[in-house]
Amino acid sequence: MSSSPKPLFLLADSSLLFWRSEGRPFLDCLHTLTRAEQGGQPLHAAYLGASNGDEPAYFELFTGAMELAGITRCRMIPSEPTAEDLAWLARAHVILLAGGDPRLGWDAFQRNGVEPLLRERHAGGAILIGISAGAMQLAARAWSEGSLSGESLFTPLGLAPFLVGVHEQPEWKELKWAMREAGPGARGIGIPLGGGALLHPDQRLEPVRHPLVEFRNEAGVLRETRLDPPALQSLVTK
Repeated sequence: MSSSPKPLFLLADSSLLFWRSEGRPFLDCLHTLTRAEQGGQPLHAAYLGASNGDEPAYFELFTGAMELAGITRCRMIPSEPTAEDLAWLARAHVILLAGGDPRLGWDAFQRNGVEPLLRERHAGGAILIGISAGAMQLAARAWSEGSLSGESLFTPLGLAPFLVGVHEQPEWKELKWAMREAGPGARGIGIPLGGGALLHPDQRLEPVRHPLVEFRNEAGVLRETRLDPPALQSLVTK
């Protein structure tokens, strides 16, 4: 069965997991996007909670969102996974990287063998969903929120070719700091509370629900642009 990379889901918080667009759950699209990889089998979903210390309540939130989307085969992959956990992750169609502390989760992914599996599953057609810290871990650079020093900026998965800042509108203080630290040529995307973005395989960025803010570091000067969701764009052009 052929497979191809799917859009990255970059979400500021968990509210989009339960959002309905035109009366349908937003996550209904998971079935359509992964149809080729399913091979007629039910979707399997994996939840990575290392960034929040494997808090059970957040896994329950995840399973509720998946059930709303018609996905019932879910498994929590803890910070110290078993061989069975890693085997489940290796065949998961949907993988969610939870919120919390980006550095805490990233250190766990590097230590426990999850990092290479995430890259393999993305290349193999799985959908990766990053929430808050998870969205930052999918990006080009990340940092622990509230820790603004040169040493706190690190390189995570890098599947998105820009930095991601979440729910710190309208000032975007930390994202702007990270953009300056990253240097000229850096690009950053600010995702407001309740909003998200889809990064398609052709690198097209699609705002979801709320406008995004795009920053570019041009020779040390930050340029800012608003990116509207498709529906808002159509209203603007009328």
